[in-house]
Amino acid sequence: MLLQLTFPLVLAFFGLTPQYRKIIFDQVHDLVFHGGGGFKYYEVYNMPIWLRRFHIQKISEYNKKQNEEMKKAKQGSTPNKNSVHGPNIKPSSTYNFKK
Repeated sequence: MLLQLTFPLVLAFFGLTPQYRKIIFDQVHDLVFHGGGGFKYYEVYNMPIWLRRFHIQKISEYNKKQNEEMKKAKQGSTPNKNSVHGPNIKPSSTYNFKK
């Protein structure tokens, strides 16, 4: 006699969905790659979710602030049309070429 068992939660048993796994690995990558060398893979992977999100948010805020400062600096230093963009060197006087 063959006994057939049925489990109502066969597909929902312990484990991560592919979508959630991608989110976790994206977060781990972002912290390790953009964390400036302050994080190691196993530390981030085992880090509590709230702490991982906190660090990602802080890095994001820092990058946004840096981008805004770069834009302001770029707008403030618009080059003048009459300014010299390179050295005024005449090759014949700089180098001893014989003509």
